[in-house]
Amino acid sequence: MAGAPAGTPGAPDDGHAPRLLVLRALGLGDLLAGVPALRALRRAYPGHELVLAGPAGLAPVVAATGAVDRLLPAAAPGRAVPRALDWTGPPPDLAVDLHGNGPASHRPLAALRPRRLLAFAAADGPPWYAEEHERDRWCRLLTAYGIDADPTDLLLPRPRVPSPAPGAVVLHPGAGAPSRCWPAERYATVAETLRARGLRVVVTGGPDENDLVARLAKDAGLPDTDVFGGGLPYDRLSALVADAHAVISGDTGIAHLAVAHAAPSVTLFGPVPPSRWGPPPHPRHQVLHHPGPDDDGDPHGDTPDPALLRISADDVLHAVDALSEAP
Repeated sequence: MAGAPAGTPGAPDDGHAPRLLVLRALGLGDLLAGVPALRALRRAYPGHELVLAGPAGLAPVVAATGAVDRLLPAAAPGRAVPRALDWTGPPPDLAVDLHGNGPASHRPLAALRPRRLLAFAAADGPPWYAEEHERDRWCRLLTAYGIDADPTDLLLPRPRVPSPAPGAVVLHPGAGAPSRCWPAERYATVAETLRARGLRVVVTGGPDENDLVARLAKDAGLPDTDVFGGGLPYDRLSALVADAHAVISGDTGIAHLAVAHAAPSVTLFGPVPPSRWGPPPHPRHQVLHHPGPDDDGDPHGDTPDPALLRISADDVLHAVDALSEAP
């Protein structure tokens, strides 16, 4: 195929378009960090049907990337790897492991007997660097196989629906684990100060974070109209973020959504450093991280990480001020 890397599989024997299967059965932030790699594959294999194995709930986000033809529902508890993929028909012409670096993510793809498999765990795969930034990691994997990939190709189109709170400061206190959740009472302090400055402040949360959202809203004295708990549908959440004055959150999916919409953001990091999951360097993205001697925390732990707890409400307010001063 013209424009594709050396070793590109040919058309399948059944006469249908060749199929490219990508495994990335993870969360919102993981998907958004993988967008540059997905778009690189789309450009390299324009004649293939690109199938992404990932959570069914991310279908609207997958569609927004413009890189994927079909979503194959695949997920496992936590950040585990699906043991098998519900693939039908002939083997994939090409399979790409954008999920992990070991046998667990390599195995369900290899079991489908693709004509070619690109993976860190493959015999011809590049080395894995644990401290590498997530966006760079997957682009480097593809580059090692002769596929041009740009880690900065990560912006999403603005959704067509209106924002439920245009120009608001969006607080998102939840995360995938308590270790990445900054205390709700500190978010409340930030909310009270920003409201005193005349800014509208809203709070968002996922389907399992209603109690956290309600506690923050009560402590900050937010009206019901500014509380978006229960997990907003993607299009409304995306519009809220795209039109936000600022998005303030921990290291979680909504921070990546702010980056994808070039929305001003303040992201609080701990235990994982921003060098691995942070936004691209830009004045509109402020990063707070106070490392210390106890920096071997568990990103999936049950208590807030010490590095995260070293961030004060004043730190966050100063970061918001820096956003206002950014060109």
